[in-house]
Amino acid sequence: MASSSSYNSPCAACKFLRRKCMPGCIFAPYFPPEEPQKFANVHKIFGASNVTKLLNELLPQQREDAVNSLAYEAEARVRDPVYGCVGAISFLQRQVQRLQKELDAANADLLRYSYTDIPPASLSVPPGLAAFQHVPQRQFTARFGNEGTGFYRQATATAYSFPYALPWTDTSSEDISEGGGGGGNL
Repeated sequence: MASSSSYNSPCAACKFLRRKCMPGCIFAPYFPPEEPQKFANVHKIFGASNVTKLLNELLPQQREDAVNSLAYEAEARVRDPVYGCVGAISFLQRQVQRLQKELDAANADLLRYSYTDIPPASLSVPPGLAAFQHVPQRQFTARFGNEGTGFYRQATATAYSFPYALPWTDTSSEDISEGGGGGGNL
């Protein structure tokens, strides 16, 4: 008899509760003898009878997830009795928000640096100057980047805002996007 009791060591729950671990013990699959602190935390926060009731109400395939959730919450409650895992979740959410703001700022910096490649005067006419000019403004798409990569920005320009003719201000019927007119990417 002594050899059979050493062969089948009781689960952590039965050992903690100082009772004999029966073959159909509901705790045995989820609280192995190697993890006594796991059950100790769950017992301290939820109580053994409440955990037994909960596990008996669940389907067998749901029990492992429930025990893992209970163990996580119990460990969080032991560390932080007021907030528990809600405190950890709130901390992680604030960290995600802070990192998202940093990412947005970095993307804005990338856009700002890529716009500095082309002088601002070539993108648009200053608002005060455009009011005095009676030349109709045309929309054009300026491509920023090089060798097939980049992004596009809508800008306005007039025929008199540049000292030389630009391909997109040409009023001829030739389509420069088809390779004619000598226009290229900026």
